Amino acid sequence: MSERESMEYDVVIVGAGPGGLATAIRLKQLAAEQNQELSVCVLEKGAEVGAHILSGAVMDPRALTELIPDWQEKNAPLHVAVTEDQFLFLSEDKARSTPLWMLPDCFKNEGNYVVRLGEVAQWLAEQAEALEVDIFPGFAAAEVLYTDDGAVRGIVTGDMGVARDGSHKPDYQPGMELLAKYTIFAEGSRGHLGRQLIEKYKLDAGRNAQSYAIGIKELWEIDPSRAQPGLVMHTAGWPLDPDTYGGAFLYHLDNNLVAVGLVVGLDYANPWLSPFEEFQRYKTHPAIRPTFEGAKRIAYGARSLTAGGLLALPKFVFPGGAMVGCEAGFLNASRIKGSHAAIKSGMLAAEAAFEAIRSGRQQDELNAYPHAFERSWLYDELNKARNFKQWFKKGRTVGTLMTGIEQLIFKGKMPWSLKNTKPDYAYLQPAAMCAPIDYPKPDGVLTFDRLSSVYLSNTNHEEDEPIHLTLKDSSVPVRVNLAEYAGPESRYCPAGVYEFIKDDTGADQLQINAQNCVHCKTCDIKDPTQNIVWVPPQGGEGPVYSGM
Repeated sequence: MSERESMEYDVVIVGAGPGGLATAIRLKQLAAEQNQELSVCVLEKGAEVGAHILSGAVMDPRALTELIPDWQEKNAPLHVAVTEDQFLFLSEDKARSTPLWMLPDCFKNEGNYVVRLGEVAQWLAEQAEALEVDIFPGFAAAEVLYTDDGAVRGIVTGDMGVARDGSHKPDYQPGMELLAKYTIFAEGSRGHLGRQLIEKYKLDAGRNAQSYAIGIKELWEIDPSRAQPGLVMHTAGWPLDPDTYGGAFLYHLDNNLVAVGLVVGLDYANPWLSPFEEFQRYKTHPAIRPTFEGAKRIAYGARSLTAGGLLALPKFVFPGGAMVGCEAGFLNASRIKGSHAAIKSGMLAAEAAFEAIRSGRQQDELNAYPHAFERSWLYDELNKARNFKQWFKKGRTVGTLMTGIEQLIFKGKMPWSLKNTKPDYAYLQPAAMCAPIDYPKPDGVLTFDRLSSVYLSNTNHEEDEPIHLTLKDSSVPVRVNLAEYAGPESRYCPAGVYEFIKDDTGADQLQINAQNCVHCKTCDIKDPTQNIVWVPPQGGEGPVYSGM
């Protein structure tokens, strides 16, 4: 074994999304204002900044304006202002439009922008590098390092050049230690290290169980005659049943591009449900199909969302570090927005870390960060929507009605808070109790299969490397998941990673096609036995999204 090299920084940030980059930028801004030297690095597991970024996305520029007031002069890629909001309730063959005056404020997008969030991340990285932040794409943070008394002291990047059997290839390189006074975790939803930190420090004690969703998205180039730059359409209802949380979006960008996607709550009950197939079906609705006539699909991807809101937000500071953005769960599910929350939380964490370092502290708790959050507009925004996901766990009708009452009548100042102690995976029911769903075959024009979709995500993993989708017990998929739940991993995965096949004796076995994985983390969340654990593959692997 080669001895690991190490590098020391004042602050190490894991993840080059909006939250991590905002943290880095704010740290360097404060250091410049105080004429103080401060070393900051950002680690990114994607091959390039933005490679693993996927979001709708409609962006509220409030936090960005606070971080970089002259973002327009610096040509930030927020070019398409929202021009129109539409909200449709769909039945199988009809669409009912909701008048604008009936929409709660959380569904209104005046002053916001339709963006490609990967491009926003790349622009933020340019701003960070101009401030002399070190950004290292292609390096996955594989392990947290701790001091003898249990404080975080940095991370270790993953080893490179390891064969599937664990042996070292000729190009083997051991991981590097990145040590810091404070380490900020910004891995996004269901972060591998964030999950470990929550468990180690019991950061979710006394909080609601976290809720997640899977978002599946495609980018299309459409007929110019159908393009309406700035149009933001959201839909609820079909193809999902009334008891399944979810909704769809259709956002018109510039250059005749349309982003279309479906979000499905991972607390669904029917193991026969396939979020991928539901999304393909969605595009065939009479109100949606015309947009894609004569159009070409150019990109595909999927990602989990952390959607539990304020009441599921864990304690996000611990000795030696903090979590920001979707790593902690700052997304506002009622607004279908998280990038502004990621940027704001990153700024607040940076301000707390800078003051701690300036006063000579290190590797303690940054308690100024949660205190500042509680006094911020972000807290007020999330507090108004704190019951949103809990109401929808009672079904679409109750969720829609109570969200309207809380937002339109109580203006988000309701005197109650709803509890939820049941994790998403526990909602799945045995297959025998649920009706199978017969999905139509893809036509290859409007609807597609998983493998052709994964191809558009530019996903790549070396075949001769350890499988990064690990099983605690290899017998569980067949013995429990297939026997009791009809093998739901073969349906909830949007990339065809999990496949039940027969071996030479005719017995069932689970085949894991890890090279297809788009890093959505759905399996880590929804596996009913919590037997699947997602760990990062070699740095730089996975999808390479084109401005998704």
